[in-house]
Amino acid sequence: MKWLTQFFTWWNGQTLNTRFYTSRHGELVGHDESGNAYYRTRGGKLDPVLGFERRWVIFNGESEGSAVPPGWYGWLHHTFDTPPTAESYTPREWQLPHLPNRTGFSDAYRPSGSTLRSAARPAATGDYQAWTPGT
Repeated sequence: MKWLTQFFTWWNGQTLNTRFYTSRHGELVGHDESGNAYYRTRGGKLDPVLGFERRWVIFNGESEGSAVPPGWYGWLHHTFDTPPTAESYTPREWQLPHLPNRTGFSDAYRPSGSTLRSAARPAATGDYQAWTPGT
């Protein structure tokens, strides 16, 4: 079944073409805490058309760009030359773990007063005066 989804869909990880290209030209750099795999051209070879090495991610599950943590995002976009697996970075105690953007999903953040929140809305305070035409 996984082979079939890779053949017909691009949003479930990788397609067969990406799998073929990665096996021929890719070099695994590392994985993040979500299980996403990060690759670059084998040996850091420069792409003759682009002029720099290609870097790409194969998502573990649904392809969602916001699921890439900040360190890997910087590496993918050539902001950093060193991948996060080659660094000894420890997050500070006040830093929260990375979470992807869940807008549009059932577990998205819903502030109090949102019509999409399952809890009851707070009562109106009476400080709002509705505008009516002609007044």
